[in-house]
Amino acid sequence: MSAATEARLWYAQRISAMVLALCVTVHEGLTAAAILGRTQGSILAGSFYALFVIACAIHVPIGLARVFEEWLRWRGRVMWVATLMIGAVTLGLGLCAVYAVVIK
Repeated sequence: MSAATEARLWYAQRISAMVLALCVTVHEGLTAAAILGRTQGSILAGSFYALFVIACAIHVPIGLARVFEEWLRWRGRVMWVATLMIGAVTLGLGLCAVYAVVIK
């Protein structure tokens, strides 16, 4: 992998970590009932949780790629396909959940 790609991944993970830190701070301490009460029908709350999901879908695959490299010695295309699939599933299921809570 090129140095430029590595740098982009590093920045993407750091920026997504900053977004996650903010989202966790806002989300912290809320019960499921409180979250549902705030999000049902609220486009603003839905946008917040969609941002939360997107940040997770960016952050998690990059971190998992590093874990796979270090612990499992996975390299190359197989590792990236596996981590991108996990990211896609995270994004898809997360946005479906946000949609279900906010819109339905």
